[in-house]
Amino acid sequence: MTPSSPKTPDVQALDNLTGGAFAAQTSGERAAKLRDWLLTEPSQEDLQHVYKEISTRDKGAAKVLKEKMDELKRSQGQDVLATEWAERATAMLHASRLNIADAMAWQRDAAKAGAPLSREPLASLKTQLAEKVKAVEDLQHQVMVQRETAVLLAQRIEVLSTKSLKEADAANEVLQADVSQWLQQAHALTEDAAWQSVDLKFPPQLDASRHQLSSVWEAFEGALSQAKAARDDEAQALPSVPVWAEEIRVARGGQPVAVAPAEGATAGSQEAHTSPSGADAKPAKTPKVSITKMDPAQRQALREAANQAVTGALTLLAAESNEANLLALRQTLKDHGRNMDTNMDAKVHEALLAAGDADGWQRHVADQKRLALVLKAEALFKKVPVKTEETSAETAEAQEAADVEAAGQAEEKAPQEVFHLEPVLGGRKMQEALRQLREEWKQADQGGLPNHSLWKRFDAACNNAYKVVQTWLDKIKHEASEHRAQRLSLIEEVKAWGEANAQNNDWRAHLRALHQFGDRWRNAGHLSEKAFAELQPLWKQALHAAAAPLEAAQKASTARRQALIAEAEQLGAAPVLRVDAVKALQHNWQTEAQSVPMDRRIEQKMWEAFRKPLDEAFSRKTSSREHTSSAPLSAHDRLVLDASNALKAANASGDVQKIKVAMAALDEAIKGQAQAVAAEATSAASDAPAETSAEAESSDQRAPDVEAVVSKAPEAPKPVRPLVAMRGDDRPGQKKAVPAPAGRPGDRRDGKGGPRGDKPGFGDKAGGRFDRADKGDRFERQDRGPRLSDAVFRAQRDAKEHAEMALRKLAAQAHGESLTNLLAAWEKRQADQVPTPQELGRNVNAAARAAWSQAVGQSPKADAGEAILRLEMAAEVPTPAENLNERRALQLQLLTRKNQPGPQDTWALDVTAVLSSAHDPKVARRLQNALKNLLRR
Repeated sequence: MTPSSPKTPDVQALDNLTGGAFAAQTSGERAAKLRDWLLTEPSQEDLQHVYKEISTRDKGAAKVLKEKMDELKRSQGQDVLATEWAERATAMLHASRLNIADAMAWQRDAAKAGAPLSREPLASLKTQLAEKVKAVEDLQHQVMVQRETAVLLAQRIEVLSTKSLKEADAANEVLQADVSQWLQQAHALTEDAAWQSVDLKFPPQLDASRHQLSSVWEAFEGALSQAKAARDDEAQALPSVPVWAEEIRVARGGQPVAVAPAEGATAGSQEAHTSPSGADAKPAKTPKVSITKMDPAQRQALREAANQAVTGALTLLAAESNEANLLALRQTLKDHGRNMDTNMDAKVHEALLAAGDADGWQRHVADQKRLALVLKAEALFKKVPVKTEETSAETAEAQEAADVEAAGQAEEKAPQEVFHLEPVLGGRKMQEALRQLREEWKQADQGGLPNHSLWKRFDAACNNAYKVVQTWLDKIKHEASEHRAQRLSLIEEVKAWGEANAQNNDWRAHLRALHQFGDRWRNAGHLSEKAFAELQPLWKQALHAAAAPLEAAQKASTARRQALIAEAEQLGAAPVLRVDAVKALQHNWQTEAQSVPMDRRIEQKMWEAFRKPLDEAFSRKTSSREHTSSAPLSAHDRLVLDASNALKAANASGDVQKIKVAMAALDEAIKGQAQAVAAEATSAASDAPAETSAEAESSDQRAPDVEAVVSKAPEAPKPVRPLVAMRGDDRPGQKKAVPAPAGRPGDRRDGKGGPRGDKPGFGDKAGGRFDRADKGDRFERQDRGPRLSDAVFRAQRDAKEHAEMALRKLAAQAHGESLTNLLAAWEKRQADQVPTPQELGRNVNAAARAAWSQAVGQSPKADAGEAILRLEMAAEVPTPAENLNERRALQLQLLTRKNQPGPQDTWALDVTAVLSSAHDPKVARRLQNALKNLLRR
């Protein structure tokens, strides 16, 4: 049996534990009590019990406990991480040798793992590691300084060996103190506690510097002591330093001898000297013999011996592959590998790989890597043949003789083609490729002996590539100087422009110019980071000075717009909205916005603040209007609404006649005429006999009220078109549409003739030219009827729009059906199927329709080539590509027929000609496209 879980405390105990959180009335009180309870730092078990119980009751209050539990969990996880990384740091600190890379990576890895580096003990461990790393780095830096100091001391010793003996003796004491101090400092570095943690390359370097300085110093002291002894005692031998030896010999009374300074002469170099008498000639040391080239026979003997030894080791390893034979081969390679033939490298490499050595023969691997790098370096250029200029052409006979001679000299070699190298990469990419190749060559050099032949090829290719890089660097430097000069001139130009336009009030042009300056600055070319950091403050200062007037204007405009916003808030808060004041305020805002430009974000924010109170006021007005519209409709509004509903029903029916009748009824209802007509109809119906009223009632049941009213309404009189006299001449340049002046030249415009004294009203104020009693007749306005409510107005407007759309749609459908019927009648040659003139439209009269019917009813006649082209020209529709040449030829012919009617005037006859021809699907399609435009005009 599994052990039972501990019993969960009851709710009353948990309520007492949390201070009444479960008995709280609201979620806020419950969360507050839980927060107070969490301040007492309860145990993890109590937290889990309370959370388990409270989460089923109030999830909002349970979030407080959830956050606390997550915080405790994170804290526990961080404690585990802190312990783990603290152990690692402690191990590194107590190790005899500290690896700097591991110490520097400790902080990065700990932060990546989420360890709390800002809390103890990781904070102090991080500080200790940083201090120890700094101590090791300082120690390594001191080693480098000591090396440089040792070189300088050696140079001082070498320079003293070229001075006089007196100067060298005087500087000996100071130099001895410096050398002793250097040795003490070098010994102190080795005794430092962090010396074991420095990089492994630094101790050998310090030892080499100590050994070199000690050797030079001991040689200098020995030579100086010998020189002093020879100066004091003539029996002593001269020193090995040429300058001191010559000085002592001259002091002894001898003649000076020109001494040729040997290359690299130091305190340890010796030279032969002769005594003044010539009898005391001292033997000189044998000069160093230069290393001469090895005898070819000896080199060949060494190569053969090496090849024989390596071949024997390879034979043993191939016979039995074991560790002993492998070690024997390695020892043989170590002894004879330098003299071994290069042809043996591949065999040795394959034998080592077969024996289980993963590295193989290092010299062979290194040479393969070097050869690959050489090929890569040489591939940075491609060979391009040079085109040589051809010689002048010879005569034909001379050319034939040359051909015969060339054929006879079959063994003559062809001339060698000349190439020049062209880089395949640009400057920057060439620089990166060159740097990478050199780094890879350094790594390859670490794996085997140097190969001078491959190095020469690689170095030559890299030098050629560096020429390209150097050219690119010079170009970049030149462009950088030009870009710097261009930016400096732009800064001066901005300063001059700012001074010249300080009083300019065209702020839009001002802002446009500043933007243009900014674009020019961004497009002024590339600069280095240092140069850009130097010029950027100057540019900002100049641009700020130039933009100061605009910023001041924008600040003033902002104040004015804030005032307009406040005024808009007052208008919006008023009980009665003044539309004229709102329009004036909006006009002022537009004027301000057009005069002073501002940042788009700020301007949009201020516009929204200005617009908000006005929109709210208009919203209140609209809502009040809607409340008003909910009141009972008047008789006129009811009549218009009924007519609108009747028009909607007619639109749904799709009948053109019904839609037109309903639209006419709606117009009469809007103008108030339907009420008067209805009143007259009512009075007439009361006087009529009962039979007539019965018929009227039966007809009213069959048709809507509005249609009855419209049917009884008298037809509105058509407006009479005024008769205007027109010009009767057809002279070039004359406009026939211009009314002709009445009377003779010089007459008054009003056409009144007669003497001046006979004018009516002359001298009488009651009439004549000053009488304006008839002024109102010229500007008579159409009666629009009573004003409609908002809902009724919208209803009649929507009904009219839908009716017009339906009529256009039905007209397009009828037009398409008419064309389809016409083409079908042409195809079947049936005249009775030709549409009526009403179906074809107002552009087709009865005579044209009769001619079309007659053409369809007859048998097919000639081709319709020219007629269909004329139709396409009249309708201005495109012609198929295969008939374009025919259309252009016809257009040229029509240009010569000046007195004949054009295609626009004879298109009906052209249709007759097309219908008289035989039916063709392509011609039918072209005819349909042309008639679509012609019948709609």
